[in-house]
Amino acid sequence: MYISEISERTGLSIHTLRYYEKEGLLTNISRNESGRRVYSETDLAWLAWIQRLKSTGMSLEGIKRFSVLRSMGDSSISDRKNMLIEHAQVLKNDIQHLKDELEIVEYKIAAYQEKENKLLT
Repeated sequence: MYISEISERTGLSIHTLRYYEKEGLLTNISRNESGRRVYSETDLAWLAWIQRLKSTGMSLEGIKRFSVLRSMGDSSISDRKNMLIEHAQVLKNDIQHLKDELEIVEYKIAAYQEKENKLLT
């Protein structure tokens, strides 16, 4: 697949794909005889994982670190697992914080509803 096809399939701009390559997130992208990038299904799967990590709030530096570990192969499985365990804990903390904030907002909504009901009666 060429870069334009990958862009369409992932929703990432061509600029972003080139940036990821420049930053070392995408490595060993093949090129055809005319020098055009040719992406594999493995590259596509890795891009999906990059997007997933980004959507969970992992920093670009964190994704780069994960990418370096990934390039090391099976010898880095424990490190990658530990990195994801740490990231999962950050997400759990964020979720709990948002639940706590939602509770406060819902309390205030209920208070306004109660006042509104009193005004109507």
